Amino acid sequence: MSRFEREGLLRFRARDSVLAIALVAVILLIFSGGSILEASQQQRPGVTRDILVAVGKPAGWASGNLPFEAAGSSVTASLSPDEKLDETAGFENGSAAQPVGVPPVTPDAFDPVELGEKPPPKRPLHTLLVTGDSLSQPLDVELARRLTPDGVEVDRDAHVGTGISNDALIDWGQLSKSQVEKFSPDAVVVFIGANEGYLLPGPDGKDVNCCGADWAAVLSNRARQMISTYRQDGKADVYWLTVPTPRDPARQRISNVVNTAINVAAQPWRSDVRIVDMVPIFAPDGVYEDALTVGGEQTIVRESDGIHLNEAGSAIAADEVLRRIDLDFTH
Repeated sequence: MSRFEREGLLRFRARDSVLAIALVAVILLIFSGGSILEASQQQRPGVTRDILVAVGKPAGWASGNLPFEAAGSSVTASLSPDEKLDETAGFENGSAAQPVGVPPVTPDAFDPVELGEKPPPKRPLHTLLVTGDSLSQPLDVELARRLTPDGVEVDRDAHVGTGISNDALIDWGQLSKSQVEKFSPDAVVVFIGANEGYLLPGPDGKDVNCCGADWAAVLSNRARQMISTYRQDGKADVYWLTVPTPRDPARQRISNVVNTAINVAAQPWRSDVRIVDMVPIFAPDGVYEDALTVGGEQTIVRESDGIHLNEAGSAIAADEVLRRIDLDFTH
């Protein structure tokens, strides 16, 4: 300390330190006392929180009624300047301020069960529509055989050789609307995808080849239109089966993209659209299988083309479809 003495500086005592700390504390209380009360709200109930509340209430009142807090914020603003933001894009403007091109998320996008809520009451199932391409046969027969004795009217409307990406034979956008008007189903089972992979018109009018993101987006939009029609503004539930893994590797790529596009298409309506995934059932290890163990015995579940399900395979698919239907309906 001799250097301080030579320079004519005084030594500081412990009391000076205490006074300095007290002065700083008073300044902080005056200029930002409200922050103490805010900090107390983030604490769990206990002694610490009680102390912060006891100090924070008078400190917050003092800083709020004196001009020092606003002055301090103004003086120190340059130390951490706020970014200039577009006030019209803030959350506080409400959901009506949805940016152009970004569709709003609605409650229909959530399955109540996945949110931890109680499932809605089951409804009686009077009419079931089973539709799609050749994949929907003989699933449609199997579902009719099981549900008809319960008084359920099962309408079977398969369109062999058609596809969502191939509207040469039929336009599924138009067909789905016609089916709803004709059958007025309480639920719709859709099994389609054996004939996909065709060129699709892109947004700019140019054809898009399968099977990149551009092609998947167009297919997904078409499937979304179908789903929107089938669900009838929430009056009906839709059960869309994914395409089981086919034997041919080239078809495997197409079916994978189709299944991905269907999952994306259904996202706005998770409350009443169920994607019934056939892939893990018929390719349990991610590999195509002709036969599965059924009742303890190896059983052929595919047709010889390596694409379609035979009667045994359709019975397995029907088990899963009915399991999902029984979560939503009584019959």
